[in-house]
Amino acid sequence: MWYQNHQNLHPVILASEMHERIVTIHPFIDGNGRTSRLVMNLILLQNNYPIANISGDTKSRLDYYNSLEKCNLENDKNDFIFLIANYVYKTLIKLTS
Repeated sequence: MWYQNHQNLHPVILASEMHERIVTIHPFIDGNGRTSRLVMNLILLQNNYPIANISGDTKSRLDYYNSLEKCNLENDKNDFIFLIANYVYKTLIKLTS
């Protein structure tokens, strides 16, 4: 329902929000992160944006987890949205160069 009521948001913000919401409620026993990233990238692709390919190196994972933790503890989603937007931008640069 939230998704349907917020489709007027910028696609990167909408995708980031859906990712954060799914991973925060933790609806499954396993695979919540993978599922939330798949939903995020589906939203991006449906809106003609490239996927957000989140790096698996230690620094990138820490940045990812820290920004999600800030969403939950401080109710501040700006760092997470910026992180996802940056990954989308990096993918776009790779595709156009």
